[in-house]
Amino acid sequence: MLRYRPSFATVFSTSSRVALPAASLLVWGAVAFSAVTWGLRWSATGAAPSNATSVTQTLPEVDVSAAARSLGAAPVQAAAAPSLASRFQLLGVMAGGPDAGAALIAVDGKPAKPYRVGAAVAEGLVLQSAQGRRVHLGASMDGPQTLALELPAKK
Repeated sequence: MLRYRPSFATVFSTSSRVALPAASLLVWGAVAFSAVTWGLRWSATGAAPSNATSVTQTLPEVDVSAAARSLGAAPVQAAAAPSLASRFQLLGVMAGGPDAGAALIAVDGKPAKPYRVGAAVAEGLVLQSAQGRRVHLGASMDGPQTLALELPAKK
């Protein structure tokens, strides 16, 4: 019995008609799958699924001062709140009539701004009057004087 044994070149040329398109289809399928996968990842909003539940772990409250004392730290004194007068610095006064004038006042270390009599200088404080080297601040124009500022002495 004689059998036909095709040569390597014959097998390769015959199967390449089927193998090459199949391999090409497989490679392009992988490229398409990769592109779709990355596209979906980039376009995801990052929102959690609606059926997901968040699990939170509560930590016990710790008394920081007690922990510091147990480790040998000295007790800390609470810093005193700054006084109302220390928030303002009078840099200039331009006196006018009884209800006229202006003052150059720096508030909380910020650059100084000009304020006319009757203008709000800070929350709850109005420039009531400007006279000579002194200005008066209060809650309202007709209310009592809350704070008096004076220009620093000339050097």
